[in-house]
Amino acid sequence: MRNKYLLLAFIIIPAIEIGVFLWLSQLIGVLWVVGLIITTAILGIFLARYQGMEVFRRAQLQLQRGAPPTEELLDGLATMLGAFLLIIPGFVLDIAGLLLLIPWTRNQFKNQLKKIAMQLMGRNTIIYRRW
Repeated sequence: MRNKYLLLAFIIIPAIEIGVFLWLSQLIGVLWVVGLIITTAILGIFLARYQGMEVFRRAQLQLQRGAPPTEELLDGLATMLGAFLLIIPGFVLDIAGLLLLIPWTRNQFKNQLKKIAMQLMGRNTIIYRRW
């Protein structure tokens, strides 16, 4: 079932991105579109670096306090995914990546990720062992 959705996403997302590229190139010009693509990739690299270092610093503080850095791990996952989406050329994916890099909107993603993890743990899909 998930494979169908994944295949559908691999077909629909590039089609939407191509449509947005064509629409924007007619609206503002091809050179501006290329410039925007390069700018968002550079912005993504710098923003991801800044947010990644911030998440790493908070995780270190949690470890020094003796607490597990669970929230920081989720923040790190969202930051890596957001950076990856910003580096990939495309405006729709850039918006999704930017939303994952902004701390306020990243919390919504983290809440959804927690719900999915709880569902998987309820079905005994995730095995957790303490050594």
